[in-house]
Order: sequence, then structure tokens, then C-alpha cells
Amino acid sequence: MARLKMKSIRELNEKDLHDKLLQMRSDLTKLRLSAAKGTLRKESGKLKPVRKNIARIKTRLSELKKK
Repeated sequence: MARLKMKSIRELNEKDLHDKLLQMRSDLTKLRLSAAKGTLRKESGKLKPVRKNIARIKTRLSELKKK
């Protein structure tokens, strides 16, 4: 999963952000499960970027709620 930039996140509307957030959370769950099993070798560096992307999306959603 590539790093999402705030510029591209700001272009999305609220519904798209919620959909993207659900997708990212399911990806994170899959990565965590494979890490717990011990089968996470090549994707071990993908956990942190996915968590950061989730944080960026949640930040944008909170910005939209404040407006």
C-alpha cells in the first residue's frame, strides 16, 4: 500500500473517505493476523504506512466535522 498524501486525501469527499477508511482497516487487520501467524515476511514494512494512512484519513474526517 502506497503512502497517501494529504493533498490527495483532501480531494476526496466524506463518503469516499469513510470507504477508504474501512478498506484500510481491513487491510491492517489482515496484516496483523499474518504477523501474528508468523507469515508476514515481505510485508513487514507495510504495517506502519497503513497505520499512518488511517491516521491521515481520520484527521481529515475530523477537520470536515469541525467545519
